[in-house]
Amino acid sequence: MFRLERGATGFRHGREPELPEVPLRRFRAGCHEAARRAGVAVEQIRERAYPRDYHSAVIGPFVVLCHAVHPWIAFAEEDGPGTFSDPPAWATAYTDMGFVVMSRELLDSPLGDVDTTALGKGEWMQIHSWRPESTGQAVFNSWD
Repeated sequence: MFRLERGATGFRHGREPELPEVPLRRFRAGCHEAARRAGVAVEQIRERAYPRDYHSAVIGPFVVLCHAVHPWIAFAEEDGPGTFSDPPAWATAYTDMGFVVMSRELLDSPLGDVDTTALGKGEWMQIHSWRPESTGQAVFNSWD
């Protein structure tokens, strides 16, 4: 069972410790290696900006989402948590660099199908407010 760690939603309660960050340069390096393996160019890289809790890039026909707190990678059809895609073969570039590539099946699964015991109070407040329909919508979000 996949475990959502504290900070998976990008939120924390004010009394909880700060959340770690996945540096944009680490994601950028992964994107350039992935594009090299795919034989295409990186078309765009966007750094996390409020209220998004993820970085993103366009590589060929894919939008790559990188969670800004945890080194989790997802593939989508558009920039944002809309329709997730199965990872392409060249996604191994990310796993080789220490990222976790999330499957479409995991991203589309209900939150009840993953381990949420590590989520903090602030995260549960946001989940109850926004009511995401899937794990992917909870993890890659633009909530404010």
